[in-house]
Amino acid sequence: MHAADTPYADLTPDLVLDTLEAFGQGVDGRLLQLNSYENRVFQVGLDDGGFVVAKFYRPGRWSDAQILEEHTFTQALADAEVPAVPPLTLAATGTPGATLLGSPPTLGAFRGHRVAVSPRRGGRAPELEDPEVLRWLGRFLARLHTVGAEQPFTHRLRLDVDQTGRGARDWLANHGILPPDQAPRWLSAADQALDLAQAAFDRIPDLRYRRVHGDCHPGNVLWTPDGPHFVDLDDACMAPAVQDFWMLLSGNEADRRGQLDALLDGYETVAEFDWRELRLIEPLRTLRILHHSAWLARRWADPAFPAAFPWFGSGNYWQQQTDLLNQQIELLQAPTDQPAWLS
Repeated sequence: MHAADTPYADLTPDLVLDTLEAFGQGVDGRLLQLNSYENRVFQVGLDDGGFVVAKFYRPGRWSDAQILEEHTFTQALADAEVPAVPPLTLAATGTPGATLLGSPPTLGAFRGHRVAVSPRRGGRAPELEDPEVLRWLGRFLARLHTVGAEQPFTHRLRLDVDQTGRGARDWLANHGILPPDQAPRWLSAADQALDLAQAAFDRIPDLRYRRVHGDCHPGNVLWTPDGPHFVDLDDACMAPAVQDFWMLLSGNEADRRGQLDALLDGYETVAEFDWRELRLIEPLRTLRILHHSAWLARRWADPAFPAAFPWFGSGNYWQQQTDLLNQQIELLQAPTDQPAWLS
């Protein structure tokens, strides 16, 4: 096993604390690892009694430029009074081997790890069964997307069928991940689903891409008495606005219709929504299904992944994924300009 497969093997509690000290954070030794698979995230106590959150980025996933674009976007949101938690400016302490990146410096590199430090912000899960909460979230998303449309990302990813979907499909096919008895059916379903997804995108030739949160599910929204704020813009990308809607929807068809109506109700009090994008909900879901399988496979050497996802890679898993893709194919073939469950 290569070090690149287990990039956090040396990230001991002492190294976490030493890294924060190297960038001007006076720590008191209190340390709590927070739930995160892609990166490693810690709540760290400070000498003044407060706390910060330190995110150690997975080596090799993002370039420095891509990370700094995330930071710039988060700061732009905060500057526009869109509730977001931008990273703190790090301090130079003269610690050998500690490097500051960005202007202002919000990314630090130390002993093979890159880190950003943010204030700790609390909150609870949003009550998504409440239409007024959904309208508030819709207004929030409209403000986020208004800032996102002001300028594009130049380094971060573009969410489209080729980069997100075919890239995942090809990686799985070319790395011996698929069980031989399951591969033909899965590949056939993946190829058909991707072709249908591309056709859906092609039917909106002037589709507008903008900076979006990218991973807008309920776990990345925290609610306070003052309303919502988003955390974890690690997957911020260029995408249609609807990408930040569909992961907030759950339940049966009637539930999802009502939730989407409330979100768009709030959204359109602040900004115009291109309703043609609703026809991209199922294509975007299809891309995420493929991306998620490839993500698990790429990270399998990280010990955290087999422990958290023991069912991945079994014949039963790939059978279920093939069935799921076939369900998506049926939805994508529906003769309508919007998801069948919205008809």
